[in-house]
Amino acid sequence: MLIGYARVSTSEQDLTAQLNALHDLGVQPDAIYVDHGLTGTNRARPGLREALAATRAGDVLVVTKLDRLARSLPDARDIADELTRKGVSLNLGGSIYDPTDPVGRLLFNVLGMVAEFEADLIRARTREGMAVAKAKGRLRGKQPKLSPKQEAHLVALYRSGTHTTAEVAELFGVARSTVYRALQRAAT
Repeated sequence: MLIGYARVSTSEQDLTAQLNALHDLGVQPDAIYVDHGLTGTNRARPGLREALAATRAGDVLVVTKLDRLARSLPDARDIADELTRKGVSLNLGGSIYDPTDPVGRLLFNVLGMVAEFEADLIRARTREGMAVAKAKGRLRGKQPKLSPKQEAHLVALYRSGTHTTAEVAELFGVARSTVYRALQRAAT
């Protein structure tokens, strides 16, 4: 039996291409398990857990690309070990790897290293891009909820003793934690 697995890292991403590819590889729609908004580095993925639980000896786990299954070598090895224990083969985009076969295991480990390397490159490029943006003054982080003028007004209202933190928060349309941080900044 063919068991399919598809994953996207964010809720905004679309699974259509992966689902179509799994269908083209012969996986029935009711045998496809998915995860939305979960990165490959997070092993706690309900869809993956269900897909692995659905596999039996002789089955084939089908994934469009290895990076949809695992983004680190330890995770790829754990999955390969589980597939080996169960006697399940892995189909990566049409190429079948038998984790019980030494060559299949070697190829799977090499692919796992490539997936981890790719993830490391993405992280490095992201850090590099953020450093460049910060140097150019474009990376400012999360913008404050209140302007300095609004924050001063909020502090003055609270200190007057006529408003509680909850009332001040409601007046300014912010959470009480924002009020507490504003009061803390004003105290220093």
